[in-house]
Amino acid sequence: MPFDLAPRVEPVVTLPDGRSLGASEYGDPDGRAVLWFHGTPGGSRQIPLAARTLADDLGVRLILVERPGVGRSSPHLHANIAGFASDIAAFADALGIDRFGLAALSGGGPYALACAARLGDRVAAAAILGGVAPARGFEAAPGGLVGFATRFAPVLHVARVPLGHALWALLRVTRPIGPLGIRAYAALSPEGDRRVFERPEMQAMFLDDLAVAGQRQFHAVPADIVLFTRDWGFRIADIAVPVRFWHGDADNIVPLAHAEHMAALAPDSGLTVRSGESHLGGLDAAREVLSTVLELWDRRVDV
Repeated sequence: MPFDLAPRVEPVVTLPDGRSLGASEYGDPDGRAVLWFHGTPGGSRQIPLAARTLADDLGVRLILVERPGVGRSSPHLHANIAGFASDIAAFADALGIDRFGLAALSGGGPYALACAARLGDRVAAAAILGGVAPARGFEAAPGGLVGFATRFAPVLHVARVPLGHALWALLRVTRPIGPLGIRAYAALSPEGDRRVFERPEMQAMFLDDLAVAGQRQFHAVPADIVLFTRDWGFRIADIAVPVRFWHGDADNIVPLAHAEHMAALAPDSGLTVRSGESHLGGLDAAREVLSTVLELWDRRVDV
């Protein structure tokens, strides 16, 4: 069964320093903007088909932004994750967006939190699905894959460019057997993620996203890992924006304890635990996530 995977438009914004940020837009072009940050790995098509239709229904201008080094976004390594917030401010200015909500999956979570911390009243609310937690500093959460990766931070920094090239080459070589790769990964995943990958529309979405994201380059993955293992450059405890977390209690990539840790740090926060779901289960929470962002947006306007 074929699926309509094409976005409504795919803008490319030139930042003040000459770099580019690519994106894909779905939903209502005149609606309230919600910027969605993809996971690691991922790109600007990593959004369930149901969420794309839902954006139309809710009157949301849903914009998936490619991070530096993937798709059409120029390779770049910020000093820390907080540096990405200035990219997003310039990106929003270029698209004529004054205020926006945020939603992020997994590795996109730290970048959404950075924007919530640094962009103040421009951010209406932030929603984090299975988000990565800090691994450095006094807000660090113990354990998890990112915590383990901090042991190799110096090597990762030196090797990130060749690693990006190697991942890109691997992606291109394995593209013809992509469906088999998806099924193999699903077979090794917890039950919650297997349920996600068993659905044909989800398989199609992930394959399409990786094909488009890796068409030119694939440097964002090692850059993400390097930045995750550094101090993020902001404090979750200083975020004044409402932040809501969704997290599966069977997540084997980012432990539920990490979401609980971050929710306890953020002053205006809430955590929804999704029973029996693993790392990608939050993708099925799109209606709840987008509706919550809009409700929090309305609440801040009314205050």
